[in-house]
Amino acid sequence: MFWLLMISVSIQNELHNPHTSWWEPVLWEGSSALIATGWMLLAVRVRERYAPYLHKPLLWFGRYLRWLPLVFITWIAMVYPIRHGVYAAVGRIYEHPGWGFVFIYESIKLTIFTGLWLGILFGIDSYGQWQVQRHHLLQMQKALAEAQLAQLQGQLRPHFLFNALNTVSALMHTDVARADRLVAALGDLLRISLRSTENEMTPLAEELRTLELYAQIMQERFRDRVTLRWQADQALLHVPVPALLLQPLLENVFKHGVEPAVTPVLITISARREADALEMVVGNSGSRLSSEHRDGVGLRNCRERLSIIYGGAASLRVCNEGDGVAARVRIPLADALP
Repeated sequence: MFWLLMISVSIQNELHNPHTSWWEPVLWEGSSALIATGWMLLAVRVRERYAPYLHKPLLWFGRYLRWLPLVFITWIAMVYPIRHGVYAAVGRIYEHPGWGFVFIYESIKLTIFTGLWLGILFGIDSYGQWQVQRHHLLQMQKALAEAQLAQLQGQLRPHFLFNALNTVSALMHTDVARADRLVAALGDLLRISLRSTENEMTPLAEELRTLELYAQIMQERFRDRVTLRWQADQALLHVPVPALLLQPLLENVFKHGVEPAVTPVLITISARREADALEMVVGNSGSRLSSEHRDGVGLRNCRERLSIIYGGAASLRVCNEGDGVAARVRIPLADALP
């Protein structure tokens, strides 16, 4: 397109010259295009060799421009014989200024055009390298995020597993039937936990099922001291949420809200839509949030997982509400709902 434009401009300039035929500007610019294109193709072929210097533009340009004297000589030595040959073939003589002027004039023109085309090549190669580096960076960030998630999940699973086993151990000598039910519930819980190793995200229904199993184990331990109330919007059960995200929150309720309590505790677990977000709440009555419990290991892990998966679009807030404490998790629904 560039050379067609140059040929068109040259023809336009010579239209009013009665001594110039239409084919002459085509020959002038066409011969220039032929040889210059050959040099540019050669520059493109060696681009990989000079790619390591893209972060140092002056050095990159210098590597190419050092060949300019050879370009001047070969370009003149090839373009002008082509023109002389075509003119001779039609019985005419190609007239031009002296060779000294030709060399200086063509050298200046070639320097300008070489700088232009090398600038375009530099822009294309720099963008390509930036894309490759960006892709590598995204892959590294993804790998790091996955490693962090695996580490966080690894911290969570043994934690609630040991607590559950302690509960079973406390009951097995006093009530075999209850201990048997707990072992069955724990088996189901472990199966879900193992599945979450393969998938970081799980449907909300599966996450709530995990909480139910964990709550069954803990209810057997605390018996008449706790009541659970479930409030989940059925239309949201298919929405993907981070696996085992809510379990540490429910564990905190039993540890800090139920275990030290002397009166019955009501635990409320809800999931509902709030604008374009899914809000999940794990709360309890009869206790207040102390400063030492505002940023425990479980809460830190939950916040880190939310940050890795959703960035700043998700949040976890734990605060005193009414006569108890509530942990509120908000995650973006994005395209999960129609």
